[in-house]
Amino acid sequence: MNASPMFGRRRTEIDTPPVARPAAASTSPTPPPPLPMPVHNVPVSIPIPTSTSDSLAELRSLALQQLDPAAAAALSPERLGPEIEKLVADIATERRIQLNAREQRQLASELVNDMLGLGPLQPLLDDEGIADIMVNGPDRVFIERQGRVTLSNVKFRDAQHVANICQRIASAIGRRIDESSPMVDARLADGSRVNIVFPPLALDGPYVSIRKFTRRKIDFARLVALGSMTAQVARVLEIASRSRLNVIISGGTGSGKTTLMNALSRMIDPAERVITIEDAAELQLQQPHVVRMETRPPSLEGKGEVTQRDLVRNALRMRPERIIIGEVRGGEAFDMLQAMNTGHDGSMSTIHANNTRDALTRIENMVQMGNMGLPSKAIKTQIVGAVDLILQVERHRDGGRRVTQVTDVVGLEGDVVILNDIFQFEFTGETPEGRLSGAYKIGRGRPSFWERLVYFGMDRAWVAAMEEANW
Repeated sequence: MNASPMFGRRRTEIDTPPVARPAAASTSPTPPPPLPMPVHNVPVSIPIPTSTSDSLAELRSLALQQLDPAAAAALSPERLGPEIEKLVADIATERRIQLNAREQRQLASELVNDMLGLGPLQPLLDDEGIADIMVNGPDRVFIERQGRVTLSNVKFRDAQHVANICQRIASAIGRRIDESSPMVDARLADGSRVNIVFPPLALDGPYVSIRKFTRRKIDFARLVALGSMTAQVARVLEIASRSRLNVIISGGTGSGKTTLMNALSRMIDPAERVITIEDAAELQLQQPHVVRMETRPPSLEGKGEVTQRDLVRNALRMRPERIIIGEVRGGEAFDMLQAMNTGHDGSMSTIHANNTRDALTRIENMVQMGNMGLPSKAIKTQIVGAVDLILQVERHRDGGRRVTQVTDVVGLEGDVVILNDIFQFEFTGETPEGRLSGAYKIGRGRPSFWERLVYFGMDRAWVAAMEEANW
């Protein structure tokens, strides 16, 4: 057999001890022997697997011993798969290990994923229907599909297997994960966002949380088809983006904030210069003039950190027309408000909050976190002058993600920010299939940004969209 160059030398013959010939029968009568126990004519040098799992473990170990890692890494998964499958079949025949063809193919696929991918997680990453992957230990891997979190049948061999995958993820971006540095944020080659927590902080083995990067381009038509909003709400949001309104998207974790921002960004004029600032790059802007920047964590020596606030300040010197911040978490909120108030109309950001009013409170708190020393009313004045529209998105118990509020930031009366809900989703019941149903309550009156709509020639389109929604 001609072995592939990636495989080491293998024994083609199995040494077996000679079997003694039975002695000739004696002529004298002898008592009949007891009934013999069944004897398997198996060479003593070959272990007998006690179960399928033992057989797979033995095959895996033997195959790894005969693989050349450097040569295997140079091949694509499409070429490496058949080679490893042939090697597994040869070893199984040679060692007389009873495995069917499906089990051999499965083992070969696992070896390819261990060498070139992320082991047992690779099939989950390749599945477009899965949005999140959460590893809570070797035997507990949860996935989110269509908004629902379920326990998958994916398992690691042991905690060390999980640790090996974690170290591969961290080393790919020049980071390390171990007891001295037990937490890391990373990004996979496809853009998926990864968070890893290592022992001793993780009590049940390494924890891995992966927010997958969707390859499908999401626009308003797709969101309407998914039930995230109605066509009328989509039309109003499209007008808001084309009119360069400053927009804050509010919601909880996994509610679809980044997806909605991607849809809004598709309405940006291709001639505009857009600067994006993110902790982990997730935005998928299609315009030709996009400048993407990402934060940098500190090194092991605690040096070299670049925060979102640093990037926002630098972005103001890069002649931006719009600044899009992936998510506001701290003192950069003040710099975001400054940018929105100083000629960078059409800027956007996301924030974690339960509703649109809570979003304003969180922005105020984050500005105060920056130790600006500003009084509360001055901060609220900045917010009212900067933010035009707040969109609230939620993930509901049926797994659906919906826009529940579209709120106009009207102004300030005393110390109170006046808000006007243009759209507010109200539940009406539940379908037999378990889907929540509802309708939007439509706010009346002219929005506070009416002059902006007139300036961009979108006032008539706004009126038509609102009239259609009222029908």
